[in-house]
Amino acid sequence: MTDKSARFIALETLIHIFNDGSYSNISLNNSLRNSSLSETDRNFATRLVYGTVQYKIYLEFQLHDLIKTKLKEDYLKPLLLMSAYQLFFMDKVPNRAVLNEANILAKQFGKRNSTGYKIVNGILRSLIRRGPVLPEKEQQINYLSVKESVPEWLVKYLVDHWGIERTESILASINEPAKNTVRLSRLANPTEVVSELNELGFSPQPSQLTSEELVLDHGGVSSTDLFKSGKLTIQDEAASLAVSAFDFTGNEKVLDACSAPGGKTVQIAEKLDSGTVTALDIHANKLRLVKQNAERMNVAERVITKEMDARMGDSKFSQNSFDKILVDAPCSGLGLLRRKPEIRYNKSLADLTKLQQIQLAILDHVSQLLKQNGELVYSTCTIASEEDEDVVEIFLKEHPEFELRSFTTGNMDAPNGLIKLLPDSYGSDGFFIAKFIARG
Repeated sequence: MTDKSARFIALETLIHIFNDGSYSNISLNNSLRNSSLSETDRNFATRLVYGTVQYKIYLEFQLHDLIKTKLKEDYLKPLLLMSAYQLFFMDKVPNRAVLNEANILAKQFGKRNSTGYKIVNGILRSLIRRGPVLPEKEQQINYLSVKESVPEWLVKYLVDHWGIERTESILASINEPAKNTVRLSRLANPTEVVSELNELGFSPQPSQLTSEELVLDHGGVSSTDLFKSGKLTIQDEAASLAVSAFDFTGNEKVLDACSAPGGKTVQIAEKLDSGTVTALDIHANKLRLVKQNAERMNVAERVITKEMDARMGDSKFSQNSFDKILVDAPCSGLGLLRRKPEIRYNKSLADLTKLQQIQLAILDHVSQLLKQNGELVYSTCTIASEEDEDVVEIFLKEHPEFELRSFTTGNMDAPNGLIKLLPDSYGSDGFFIAKFIARG
């Protein structure tokens, strides 16, 4: 076969995601790495993949009454979804081009003597004639579920916690493109970095949340010397606030209990002069990412990595071993729906309670390693109260030797020791931070 087209690679990727349960970012990166696509075509394939995954519920609703036969070949449904996405969300792509390319792909992916292209052609022509449809607005939960392509359980969860108007705002925000944000290394000269970013055409703007971050007007910064030499790193604004919640002197022993891929580990290391940060992760391959990040950001000498489940920490380290501990806990990731659209489809309400038990277990074990008057920061990239405020409440009840402590991080104050950022507040990831002090 000749070089694969952007649509071929997008469809190949979507088959892996929908049929094999692959992660969108990993599957797409693997496909693009082995391709010879131009930058423009790579961007087109990327938009096709993420857009189709993001709007899967909406697209399925458009197609469900037009599909009159069982789709026996595994490429058919992903191809129909991808084609529908182009018809409804890519105005610059003519309908005839969508039809023509869908027919070509059906022939390329179909089995010998397959009539799949006839099925695809017929359904897409019907879709074009009929146009988009939505449930009745009176069916509030179902309407929002389809319109914003979010499972009904999650829509109901948001409505129960924040009301219908805020839910509409949150759901609309998670379908907007994620901002391109970078955190400047404390070891770099910020004026020089900003100047070079301007020269490269990234038009950096200051973040609303923190002076450590910049918002760029497009992606691609990872291919620059600024990134490769460790003068900046790609990190969401909200995520950078967790480390800034600590009050560092520079000579502390710090534990990053759930460190991979190492963004916050590196951020901690940059704030240390003679101190060290010990980074734990249960997977050796993820710890390699932590080491690579530390080396690229020029802080490897202050980072110690250990392959370990954080829940084993108190059996591997002595009590009172650390001045500061960060628990950036494994969570449902409901604050990341803008960046990782498939999360909305592979999580359930039951997951929130299951994850809470893991989060509490990690806190229970690592909290014993903190020195008196030491700081413990608990953070998640979720907005679920079961994983956020409820975890704090239960932890304090079970550990009266700890108390919440007010803090300032970035441009935000947390007088009660807690910060919760919803995705529509600043266009950042949804994030939660709590700061505890071990009473002396």
